[in-house]
Amino acid sequence: MRQILSGFRVLDLSRVLAGPWATQNLADLGAEVIKVERPGQGDDTRKWGPPFLRDREGRDTPDAAYFLSANRGKKSMTLDIACEEGRSIARRIAAASDVVVENFKVGDLARHGLDYAALRAGHEGLVYCSITGFGQDGPYRDRPGYDFMIQGLGGLMSVTGERDDLPGGGPQKVGVAVADLFSGMYAANAIVAALLHRERTGEGQYIDVALLDVQVAMLANLGAACLASGRVPGRMGNAHQAIVPYQVFRAADGFIIVAVGNDGQFARFAGIIGLPALATDPRYATNPARVAHRDELVAKIAARLAERPGADWLAVLEAGQVPCGPINDLAGVFDDPQVRHRGMVATLKHPSAGEVRTVANPVRFSVTPARSERPPPLLGEHTDQVLRELLGMSDDDVRGLRERCVV
Repeated sequence: MRQILSGFRVLDLSRVLAGPWATQNLADLGAEVIKVERPGQGDDTRKWGPPFLRDREGRDTPDAAYFLSANRGKKSMTLDIACEEGRSIARRIAAASDVVVENFKVGDLARHGLDYAALRAGHEGLVYCSITGFGQDGPYRDRPGYDFMIQGLGGLMSVTGERDDLPGGGPQKVGVAVADLFSGMYAANAIVAALLHRERTGEGQYIDVALLDVQVAMLANLGAACLASGRVPGRMGNAHQAIVPYQVFRAADGFIIVAVGNDGQFARFAGIIGLPALATDPRYATNPARVAHRDELVAKIAARLAERPGADWLAVLEAGQVPCGPINDLAGVFDDPQVRHRGMVATLKHPSAGEVRTVANPVRFSVTPARSERPPPLLGEHTDQVLRELLGMSDDDVRGLRERCVV
Protein backbone atom coordinates (compact mmCIF):
# COMPACT_ATOMS: atom_id res chain seq x y z
CA MET A 1 0.00 0.00 0.00
CA ARG A 2 1.29 3.44 -0.91
CA GLN A 3 2.27 5.55 2.09
CA ILE A 4 1.58 9.24 2.61
CA LEU A 5 5.17 10.42 2.03
CA SER A 6 6.11 7.89 -0.65
CA GLY A 7 8.20 9.67 -3.28
CA PHE A 8 9.60 12.28 -0.90
CA ARG A 9 13.29 12.25 -0.04
CA VAL A 10 14.83 13.56 3.20
CA LEU A 11 18.49 14.37 3.75
CA ASP A 12 19.03 13.76 7.46
CA LEU A 13 22.03 15.63 8.83
CA SER A 14 20.86 15.27 12.43
CA ARG A 15 22.11 13.07 15.22
CA VAL A 16 21.29 11.95 18.78
CA LEU A 17 17.50 12.18 19.39
CA ALA A 18 15.34 15.18 18.46
CA GLY A 19 16.29 15.26 14.77
CA PRO A 20 16.44 11.49 14.32
CA TRP A 21 13.06 11.15 16.04
CA ALA A 22 11.57 13.57 13.51
CA THR A 23 13.11 11.80 10.53
CA GLN A 24 12.14 8.35 11.80
CA ASN A 25 8.54 9.51 11.85
CA LEU A 26 8.92 10.72 8.26
CA ALA A 27 10.40 7.34 7.31
CA ASP A 28 7.44 5.58 8.94
CA LEU A 29 5.17 7.67 6.72
CA GLY A 30 7.01 6.45 3.62
CA ALA A 31 9.72 9.04 3.00
CA GLU A 32 13.15 7.93 1.79
CA VAL A 33 15.46 9.15 4.56
CA ILE A 34 19.19 9.31 3.84
CA LYS A 35 21.05 9.63 7.12
CA VAL A 36 24.53 11.12 6.78
CA GLU A 37 26.99 9.97 9.46
CA ARG A 38 30.64 10.57 10.22
CA PRO A 39 32.94 7.96 8.65
CA GLY A 40 34.18 5.49 11.22
CA GLN A 41 32.09 6.97 14.02
CA GLY A 42 28.48 7.49 13.07
CA ASP A 43 25.72 8.95 15.20
CA ASP A 44 26.83 9.40 18.83
CA THR A 45 23.98 7.18 20.02
CA ARG A 46 25.42 4.12 18.29
CA LYS A 47 27.83 4.03 21.25
CA TRP A 48 25.33 4.96 23.98
CA GLY A 49 25.15 1.53 25.57
CA PRO A 50 24.85 -0.95 27.04
CA PRO A 51 22.58 -2.49 26.09
CA PHE A 52 23.75 -3.16 22.55
CA LEU A 53 21.98 -5.09 19.84
CA ARG A 54 23.23 -8.69 19.77
CA ASP A 55 24.11 -10.66 16.65
CA ARG A 56 23.02 -14.19 15.78
CA GLU A 57 25.74 -15.63 18.03
CA GLY A 58 24.69 -13.53 21.02
CA ARG A 59 27.62 -11.10 20.80
CA ASP A 60 27.26 -7.35 21.14
CA THR A 61 27.15 -5.48 17.82
CA PRO A 62 28.50 -1.90 17.47
CA ASP A 63 24.98 -0.45 17.74
CA ALA A 64 23.35 0.50 21.04
CA ALA A 65 19.64 0.06 21.68
CA TYR A 66 19.45 3.86 21.96
CA PHE A 67 20.37 4.22 18.29
CA LEU A 68 17.81 1.58 17.31
CA SER A 69 15.03 3.57 18.97
CA ALA A 70 15.23 6.55 16.62
CA ASN A 71 16.61 5.37 13.28
CA ARG A 72 14.25 2.75 11.92
CA GLY A 73 13.49 2.94 8.21
CA LYS A 74 16.52 5.02 7.15
CA LYS A 75 19.44 4.57 4.80
CA SER A 76 22.86 5.27 6.30
CA MET A 77 25.72 6.73 4.32
CA THR A 78 29.04 7.87 5.72
CA LEU A 79 30.31 11.22 4.47
CA ASP A 80 32.96 13.63 5.69
CA ILE A 81 31.44 17.09 5.27
CA ALA A 82 34.57 18.64 6.77
CA CYS A 83 36.24 18.31 3.36
CA GLU A 84 35.11 20.08 0.21
CA GLU A 85 34.53 16.89 -1.73
CA GLY A 86 32.23 15.63 1.01
CA ARG A 87 30.38 18.94 1.17
CA SER A 88 29.90 18.86 -2.58
CA ILE A 89 28.32 15.42 -2.36
CA ALA A 90 26.03 16.57 0.46
CA ARG A 91 24.93 19.54 -1.63
CA ARG A 92 24.15 17.23 -4.57
CA ILE A 93 22.03 15.01 -2.34
CA ALA A 94 20.24 18.07 -0.95
CA ALA A 95 19.51 19.25 -4.48
CA ALA A 96 17.82 15.90 -5.15
CA SER A 97 15.89 15.96 -1.86
CA ASP A 98 12.62 17.52 -0.75
CA VAL A 99 13.63 18.04 2.88
CA VAL A 100 16.83 18.69 4.84
CA VAL A 101 16.86 18.20 8.62
CA GLU A 102 19.83 19.28 10.77
CA ASN A 103 20.64 19.98 14.40
CA PHE A 104 24.08 21.57 14.21
CA LYS A 105 25.01 24.64 16.25
CA VAL A 106 23.51 27.88 14.99
CA GLY A 107 25.40 28.97 11.86
CA ASP A 108 27.66 25.92 11.82
CA LEU A 109 26.52 24.61 8.44
CA ALA A 110 26.89 27.99 6.76
CA ARG A 111 30.67 27.57 6.68
CA HIS A 112 30.13 24.31 4.80
CA GLY A 113 27.70 25.81 2.30
CA LEU A 114 24.97 23.55 3.67
CA ASP A 115 22.77 26.19 5.29
CA TYR A 116 19.29 27.02 4.05
CA ALA A 117 20.33 30.11 2.12
CA ALA A 118 23.01 28.24 0.19
CA LEU A 119 20.89 25.19 -0.62
CA ARG A 120 17.74 27.14 -1.47
CA ALA A 121 19.58 29.17 -4.11
CA GLY A 122 19.17 26.37 -6.62
CA HIS A 123 16.17 24.66 -5.03
CA GLU A 124 13.32 27.02 -4.15
CA GLY A 125 11.02 24.17 -3.17
CA LEU A 126 13.35 22.90 -0.45
CA VAL A 127 11.91 22.42 3.04
CA TYR A 128 14.74 22.91 5.54
CA CYS A 129 14.32 22.24 9.26
CA SER A 130 16.85 23.27 11.91
CA ILE A 131 16.47 21.85 15.42
CA THR A 132 18.49 23.50 18.20
CA GLY A 133 18.27 24.01 21.93
CA PHE A 134 17.27 27.66 21.83
CA GLY A 135 16.48 28.61 18.25
CA GLN A 136 18.23 30.67 15.60
CA ASP A 137 17.99 34.00 17.44
CA GLY A 138 17.80 35.42 20.94
CA PRO A 139 20.33 35.76 23.77
CA TYR A 140 20.70 31.97 24.21
CA ARG A 141 21.08 31.09 20.51
CA ASP A 142 24.73 30.01 20.86
CA ARG A 143 24.27 27.86 23.96
CA PRO A 144 24.30 24.09 23.66
CA GLY A 145 20.88 22.69 24.50
CA TYR A 146 20.43 19.30 26.14
CA ASP A 147 17.14 17.74 27.14
CA PHE A 148 17.93 17.70 30.88
CA MET A 149 18.76 21.42 30.86
CA ILE A 150 15.64 22.23 28.87
CA GLN A 151 13.39 20.31 31.26
CA GLY A 152 14.74 22.50 34.05
CA LEU A 153 14.86 25.84 32.24
CA GLY A 154 11.53 25.26 30.52
CA GLY A 155 9.61 24.69 33.75
CA LEU A 156 8.88 20.97 33.45
CA MET A 157 10.95 20.00 36.48
CA SER A 158 9.24 22.67 38.58
CA VAL A 159 6.00 20.69 38.26
CA THR A 160 7.53 17.18 38.26
CA GLY A 161 8.48 15.46 41.49
CA GLU A 162 7.08 15.11 44.98
CA ARG A 163 5.93 18.14 46.98
CA ASP A 164 8.76 19.85 48.85
CA ASP A 165 7.05 19.26 52.22
CA LEU A 166 6.87 15.48 51.73
CA PRO A 167 9.62 12.84 51.92
CA GLY A 168 11.59 12.71 48.69
CA GLY A 169 10.34 16.14 47.70
CA GLY A 170 12.18 18.12 45.06
CA PRO A 171 12.46 18.53 41.30
CA GLN A 172 12.67 15.49 39.02
CA LYS A 173 13.29 15.11 35.35
CA VAL A 174 10.98 12.89 33.34
CA GLY A 175 12.33 9.36 32.84
CA VAL A 176 12.75 9.75 29.07
CA ALA A 177 14.11 12.72 27.12
CA VAL A 178 10.72 14.28 26.47
CA ALA A 179 11.98 17.72 25.39
CA ASP A 180 13.91 16.02 22.58
CA LEU A 181 10.99 13.77 21.70
CA PHE A 182 8.43 16.60 21.79
CA SER A 183 10.72 18.63 19.53
CA GLY A 184 11.08 15.76 17.09
CA MET A 185 7.32 15.37 16.89
CA TYR A 186 6.76 19.11 16.40
CA ALA A 187 9.46 19.11 13.71
CA ALA A 188 7.91 16.17 11.85
CA ASN A 189 4.50 17.82 12.01
CA ALA A 190 5.94 21.11 10.72
CA ILE A 191 7.77 19.38 7.87
CA VAL A 192 4.64 17.61 6.70
CA ALA A 193 2.73 20.92 6.88
CA ALA A 194 5.46 22.65 4.88
CA LEU A 195 5.33 19.92 2.23
CA LEU A 196 1.56 20.39 2.01
CA HIS A 197 2.14 24.13 1.53
CA ARG A 198 4.69 23.35 -1.19
CA GLU A 199 2.26 21.02 -2.95
CA ARG A 200 -0.21 23.92 -3.09
CA THR A 201 2.18 26.74 -3.97
CA GLY A 202 5.49 25.26 -5.13
CA GLU A 203 7.22 27.21 -2.37
CA GLY A 204 9.57 25.64 0.16
CA GLN A 205 10.45 27.25 3.46
CA TYR A 206 12.71 27.29 6.51
CA ILE A 207 11.58 25.79 9.81
CA ASP A 208 13.21 26.82 13.11
CA VAL A 209 12.45 24.42 15.99
CA ALA A 210 13.87 25.13 19.45
CA LEU A 211 13.73 22.65 22.32
CA LEU A 212 13.04 25.44 24.81
CA ASP A 213 10.13 26.79 22.76
CA VAL A 214 8.67 23.31 22.49
CA GLN A 215 9.03 22.64 26.21
CA VAL A 216 7.28 25.91 27.07
CA ALA A 217 4.47 25.00 24.68
CA MET A 218 4.13 21.55 26.23
CA LEU A 219 3.38 23.04 29.65
CA ALA A 220 -0.13 23.14 28.15
CA ASN A 221 -2.84 23.61 30.80
CA LEU A 222 -0.34 24.46 33.55
CA GLY A 223 1.17 27.22 31.43
CA ALA A 224 -2.28 28.54 30.60
CA ALA A 225 -3.30 28.43 34.25
CA CYS A 226 -0.22 30.41 35.30
CA LEU A 227 -0.83 33.06 32.65
CA ALA A 228 -4.52 33.32 33.53
CA SER A 229 -4.20 33.43 37.31
CA GLY A 230 -0.72 34.72 38.00
CA ARG A 231 -0.26 31.78 40.37
CA VAL A 232 2.79 29.57 39.90
CA PRO A 233 1.95 25.85 40.16
CA GLY A 234 4.23 23.68 42.23
CA ARG A 235 5.13 20.01 42.31
CA MET A 236 2.37 17.57 43.19
CA GLY A 237 4.18 14.27 42.84
CA ASN A 238 1.75 11.67 41.53
CA ALA A 239 -1.28 13.80 42.36
CA HIS A 240 -3.18 16.15 40.04
CA GLN A 241 -3.08 19.91 40.45
CA ALA A 242 -6.84 20.34 40.08
CA ILE A 243 -8.54 16.94 40.52
CA VAL A 244 -8.90 14.77 43.65
CA PRO A 245 -8.53 11.79 43.97
CA TYR A 246 -6.37 11.49 40.88
CA GLN A 247 -3.07 9.93 41.94
CA VAL A 248 -1.08 6.87 42.96
CA PHE A 249 -2.14 4.93 46.05
CA ARG A 250 -0.36 2.09 47.82
CA ALA A 251 -2.42 -1.10 48.00
CA ALA A 252 -1.47 -3.97 50.31
CA ASP A 253 1.05 -5.36 47.82
CA GLY A 254 2.07 -2.45 45.59
CA PHE A 255 0.92 0.69 43.84
CA ILE A 256 -2.19 1.42 41.78
CA ILE A 257 -3.56 4.50 40.04
CA VAL A 258 -6.99 5.96 40.78
CA ALA A 259 -8.14 8.67 38.37
CA VAL A 260 -11.54 9.96 39.44
CA GLY A 261 -12.53 12.64 36.94
CA ASN A 262 -15.96 13.81 38.10
CA ASP A 263 -18.40 13.75 41.00
CA GLY A 264 -20.39 10.79 39.67
CA GLN A 265 -17.25 8.70 39.45
CA PHE A 266 -16.32 9.75 42.98
CA ALA A 267 -19.69 8.58 44.33
CA ARG A 268 -19.21 5.17 42.69
CA PHE A 269 -15.62 5.02 43.93
CA ALA A 270 -16.61 5.81 47.52
CA GLY A 271 -19.26 3.11 47.47
CA ILE A 272 -16.97 0.49 45.97
CA ILE A 273 -14.24 1.00 48.55
CA GLY A 274 -16.77 0.83 51.37
CA LEU A 275 -16.81 4.52 52.34
CA PRO A 276 -20.10 5.73 50.78
CA ALA A 277 -20.46 8.58 53.28
CA LEU A 278 -17.58 10.40 51.60
CA ALA A 279 -19.76 11.11 48.57
CA THR A 280 -22.38 12.99 50.60
CA ASP A 281 -20.01 14.77 52.96
CA PRO A 282 -20.02 18.46 51.89
CA ARG A 283 -16.25 18.54 52.30
CA TYR A 284 -15.87 15.94 49.52
CA ALA A 285 -19.07 15.91 47.47
CA THR A 286 -17.70 18.16 44.71
CA ASN A 287 -14.29 18.33 43.11
CA PRO A 288 -13.53 21.91 44.28
CA ALA A 289 -14.37 20.79 47.83
CA ARG A 290 -12.18 17.71 47.46
CA VAL A 291 -9.28 19.85 46.25
CA ALA A 292 -9.75 22.18 49.24
CA HIS A 293 -9.68 19.21 51.63
CA ARG A 294 -7.18 17.15 49.66
CA ASP A 295 -4.89 15.96 52.46
CA GLU A 296 -7.56 14.68 54.85
CA LEU A 297 -9.52 12.96 52.06
CA VAL A 298 -6.45 11.31 50.56
CA ALA A 299 -5.44 10.02 53.99
CA LYS A 300 -8.83 8.30 54.41
CA ILE A 301 -8.70 6.75 50.94
CA ALA A 302 -5.09 5.66 51.39
CA ALA A 303 -5.86 3.86 54.63
CA ARG A 304 -8.71 1.96 52.99
CA LEU A 305 -6.85 0.98 49.82
CA ALA A 306 -3.89 -0.30 51.86
CA GLU A 307 -6.10 -3.09 53.24
CA ARG A 308 -6.37 -5.17 50.04
CA PRO A 309 -4.10 -6.25 47.17
CA GLY A 310 -3.95 -4.02 44.13
CA ALA A 311 -5.41 -6.62 41.75
CA ASP A 312 -8.49 -6.91 43.96
CA TRP A 313 -9.09 -3.18 43.92
CA LEU A 314 -8.48 -2.89 40.18
CA ALA A 315 -10.99 -5.66 39.48
CA VAL A 316 -13.83 -4.08 41.44
CA LEU A 317 -13.04 -0.52 40.34
CA GLU A 318 -12.94 -1.50 36.67
CA ALA A 319 -16.21 -3.37 37.07
CA GLY A 320 -17.70 -0.20 38.61
CA GLN A 321 -16.36 1.95 35.73
CA VAL A 322 -14.03 3.93 37.94
CA PRO A 323 -10.86 4.87 35.99
CA CYS A 324 -7.90 3.03 37.47
CA GLY A 325 -4.87 1.04 36.45
CA PRO A 326 -1.64 -0.69 37.43
CA ILE A 327 1.88 0.73 37.20
CA ASN A 328 3.68 -1.61 34.81
CA ASP A 329 7.40 -1.96 34.39
CA LEU A 330 8.49 -2.17 30.75
CA ALA A 331 8.36 -5.96 30.68
CA GLY A 332 4.76 -5.65 31.81
CA VAL A 333 4.06 -3.01 29.18
CA PHE A 334 5.20 -5.19 26.29
CA ASP A 335 3.34 -8.19 27.70
CA ASP A 336 0.10 -6.27 28.20
CA PRO A 337 -2.70 -7.84 26.11
CA GLN A 338 -3.86 -4.47 24.74
CA VAL A 339 -0.32 -3.44 23.75
CA ARG A 340 0.19 -6.81 22.08
CA HIS A 341 -3.16 -6.61 20.29
CA ARG A 342 -2.31 -3.15 18.93
CA GLY A 343 0.97 -4.42 17.48
CA MET A 344 3.17 -1.95 19.32
CA VAL A 345 6.28 -4.10 18.80
CA ALA A 346 7.57 -4.33 15.24
CA THR A 347 9.95 -7.16 14.29
CA LEU A 348 12.24 -6.28 11.38
CA LYS A 349 14.88 -8.28 9.55
CA HIS A 350 18.41 -7.13 10.41
CA PRO A 351 21.69 -8.00 8.64
CA SER A 352 23.65 -8.58 11.87
CA ALA A 353 21.07 -9.75 14.38
CA GLY A 354 18.79 -11.68 12.04
CA GLU A 355 15.91 -9.65 13.34
CA VAL A 356 15.40 -6.72 15.67
CA ARG A 357 12.37 -5.72 17.72
CA THR A 358 11.51 -2.03 17.86
CA VAL A 359 8.60 -0.04 19.23
CA ALA A 360 6.16 0.49 16.37
CA ASN A 361 4.69 3.75 15.15
CA PRO A 362 1.48 4.31 17.18
CA VAL A 363 -0.59 6.03 14.46
CA ARG A 364 -3.19 3.95 12.62
CA PHE A 365 -4.23 5.10 9.14
CA SER A 366 -7.07 3.33 7.36
CA VAL A 367 -5.57 3.72 3.87
CA THR A 368 -1.91 4.80 4.07
CA PRO A 369 -0.20 2.82 6.86
CA ALA A 370 2.56 4.27 9.03
CA ARG A 371 5.13 1.52 9.11
CA SER A 372 8.65 0.65 8.16
CA GLU A 373 10.00 -2.60 6.82
CA ARG A 374 13.58 -1.34 6.96
CA PRO A 375 15.52 -1.90 10.22
CA PRO A 376 17.81 0.72 11.77
CA PRO A 377 20.78 0.74 9.37
CA LEU A 378 24.33 -0.39 9.89
CA LEU A 379 26.85 2.44 9.75
CA GLY A 380 27.38 3.31 6.09
CA GLU A 381 25.23 0.41 4.93
CA HIS A 382 23.78 2.37 2.00
CA THR A 383 26.72 4.59 1.05
CA ASP A 384 27.47 2.85 -2.25
CA GLN A 385 23.78 2.62 -3.13
CA VAL A 386 23.21 6.36 -2.65
CA LEU A 387 26.35 7.33 -4.56
CA ARG A 388 25.60 5.02 -7.46
CA GLU A 389 21.83 5.20 -7.77
CA LEU A 390 21.13 8.77 -6.70
CA LEU A 391 24.27 10.55 -7.87
CA GLY A 392 25.16 8.24 -10.77
CA MET A 393 28.73 7.55 -9.67
CA SER A 394 30.75 4.70 -11.11
CA ASP A 395 32.50 1.96 -9.17
CA ASP A 396 35.78 3.79 -9.76
CA ASP A 397 34.29 7.02 -8.42
CA VAL A 398 33.13 5.31 -5.24
CA ARG A 399 36.43 3.49 -4.82
CA GLY A 400 38.28 6.80 -5.11
CA LEU A 401 36.09 8.42 -2.46
CA ARG A 402 36.83 5.56 -0.08
CA GLU A 403 40.56 5.77 -0.75
CA ARG A 404 40.47 9.51 0.05
CA CYS A 405 38.38 8.83 3.21
CA VAL A 406 35.56 11.06 1.97
CA VAL A 407 33.08 8.26 2.63
